[in-house]
Amino acid sequence: MSSTIALIEAQLREALAPESLEVIDDSHLHAGHAGAREGGHYTVKIVSPRFTGVHKVARHRLVYHALAELMKRGIHALAIEARAPGEP
Repeated sequence: MSSTIALIEAQLREALAPESLEVIDDSHLHAGHAGAREGGHYTVKIVSPRFTGVHKVARHRLVYHALAELMKRGIHALAIEARAPGEP
């Protein structure tokens, strides 16, 4: 596991106490892409009680807020799948 993935997981666990969390490094899919030099490309799949009753955009804001420092220095692109417990 890369150190960036470990940092993403740690920050999301601390901020959002997820029931499940998966972080996938998609950087290899973007090799040669101009932005790839600025940081990695990641997918976050997260299920958290904090998302209950929260709209999709607000869920994404919570994730971005938790990862604010990494967005400046390690993450170029982030795909987010954020669900509340029990949602398909």
